Amino acid sequence: MITVSDLRKVYRQGKREIVALDGVSLSVPQGSIHGIIGHSGAGKSTLVRCLTMLDRPTSGSVNISGTVLSAVKDSEVRAARRKTGMVFQHANLLDSRTSLGNVAHPLELTGAPKETICERSRELLRLVGLEGFENAYPAQLSGGQRQRVGIARALAANPDVLLCDEPTSALDPAATNEVLDLIRDLTDRLGLTVIVITHEMNVVKRICDSVSLLEKGRIVEDGALEDVAARLDSRLARALLPLPPAEVPMGAAGGDVIDLLMTGSSAQEPVLTGVARRFNVDLNVLAGSVETIGATQFGHLRVQLSQGADTSAILDYLASFGATAKAVAPNAPTGREEL
Repeated sequence: MITVSDLRKVYRQGKREIVALDGVSLSVPQGSIHGIIGHSGAGKSTLVRCLTMLDRPTSGSVNISGTVLSAVKDSEVRAARRKTGMVFQHANLLDSRTSLGNVAHPLELTGAPKETICERSRELLRLVGLEGFENAYPAQLSGGQRQRVGIARALAANPDVLLCDEPTSALDPAATNEVLDLIRDLTDRLGLTVIVITHEMNVVKRICDSVSLLEKGRIVEDGALEDVAARLDSRLARALLPLPPAEVPMGAAGGDVIDLLMTGSSAQEPVLTGVARRFNVDLNVLAGSVETIGATQFGHLRVQLSQGADTSAILDYLASFGATAKAVAPNAPTGREEL
């Protein structure tokens, strides 16, 4: 389990103070994957450095598997870090070592017996699907294979926690999906607790159980993925359920525009047909998307009503079906914009 409480990190440049993290708090249960998403400069890299104690927080606490890392003495930090495995953006393998040698490296640093190191390293390469690649050097591997070696190396010391810093941003789409599926599979099989730092919402949608939006050193939105997706007003929900570009027809026939979110069984209901019949209005579906997040199906629509329609009554009617709906500006964000 990972618990971060009121974490602050302030850098000083002469008389100037730069607040990189400003009161970050989060809790990630054992066996789950939490995504931290945000644009460049949001504080993601600083958060990773504080979670690994590569940077000491200015204040606040970091508790990983019952050890308060922020209270550990400098002389004991290296030992405490062994509970945490790190997966980097570019794998950061040693070019002069084979796959087996790269996985073995952290075990060699602990002084483990050679037989144990060899056996464990081979076992981990099998675990990540690289049996037969033990003697291959990084230059002989694809990007996805190098990242698999990096994941195997991160697991060498049997960590409780895995921190993944942009683990797929350097990979093509096929390799990205393979690596993400591997992280999900290892989490389930080994009971790991995982934090994935990313700027890509597709990464969050594919493997995460929960998500936080980091902005200017603060968490501005967070929650379980299904709960976040159900909040029609949130930026995370719009990013999880984006709409394709929509142009609103101009002219006398055009009325109010509404956004409609249906979840679970309501996503299967013919609610728009019911609206058209009950209120005798025409409906123009401008854009829509249907996605399954977790175990729940979500339908997100942007609809224009015919002019003169009773928008307030229609919104109440939609709510009676368990749908979430609201009137929006014709040019309201679709969710494909950068978070």
